[in-house]
Amino acid sequence: MSAHLREHKKRQTRQAISDTATRLFLDRGFEAVTIAEIAAAAQVAKMTVTNYFPRKEDLALDVHEVFVAGLARTVADREPGESALAALRREFLAALERRDALLGFSSPRFARMIADSPTLTARLRDLYEQREDALAQALTAEAAAPGDFTPRAVAALLAATHRALFQQVMELTAAGRDHKEIAAVVAESSRLAFDLLEPSLADYAVRARPS
Repeated sequence: MSAHLREHKKRQTRQAISDTATRLFLDRGFEAVTIAEIAAAAQVAKMTVTNYFPRKEDLALDVHEVFVAGLARTVADREPGESALAALRREFLAALERRDALLGFSSPRFARMIADSPTLTARLRDLYEQREDALAQALTAEAAAPGDFTPRAVAALLAATHRALFQQVMELTAAGRDHKEIAAVVAESSRLAFDLLEPSLADYAVRARPS
């Protein structure tokens, strides 16, 4: 079997396990389903499940690595002349337009499953903190003075704003509002939130233009 075919098979197996787990979680609730039951339903060994998903929470929140890195990556990739705030606002609105799952867009059943699970809500809090840390590191890498606390303070403000908007998307989704309506409400919330940050952060971490 070629390396390409092996990788394709691994991706298929991973997706099949994830889909099976999600179906069981939605039917019975996250806390009630065991790894052994997921393995049996997916027709794989229990060790296969844990090899692909070391934590049970990863089966429900399986894009956690992209979620954690997202804000830092947007700042790192910002355009010349663009501030960190402007880049994050731009990317948030683009993600909102495409109804990105990383903003919280899902189904009402999935959103309620997250809200009803103490384990998953705790995992989300952990991911929020990791995302803030990653953003702080990206800003610190460009800070002029060693030991400058500003990047940490700015990261806390920006990450908290994204967290509040994510929570609003999840709450509206769980309440059964459709994606178009959610996007309209959250677009206005994001305008308010980013406008509140504008006076302090409009000129912070502006990428230099090429000379």
